[in-house]
Amino acid sequence: MSWDIVIFNSKQKINAIEEVDEALLVDIDFNAMLEQHFNNITRDKNHRTIKGENYIIDYFTHEEPVSNTIFHLYGEPALFELIGVAKIYNWQIFDTSLGEMLDLEHPEKNGYNDFQNYLKKIVDSEEKDS
Repeated sequence: MSWDIVIFNSKQKINAIEEVDEALLVDIDFNAMLEQHFNNITRDKNHRTIKGENYIIDYFTHEEPVSNTIFHLYGEPALFELIGVAKIYNWQIFDTSLGEMLDLEHPEKNGYNDFQNYLKKIVDSEEKDS
């Protein structure tokens, strides 16, 4: 299972996901921009994987530019890699485990531990059922 985040490209400072003004979202080619920062991208049709030290980032490309896209993260360092790129382009990140937007200046407050606890509950539950 992955820890998922959604990255937004918006002219609006998004404080809460419920407040997103779609008129202020700006379509871009996320993949082209990511390829400028990561040279270790594996391609399989529209699926992309970035493997680094202690992390993996999975995502899918789009045929047209989009204003947001989901990333599947494996390992907390994956988030910090994407935050570095997000700061360059003024992207904003929604953490699905936290259920809120991340503060890119204080990324240590993220949903990785919540995700790990959730994963542990699933594994423990499956072990009890077997």
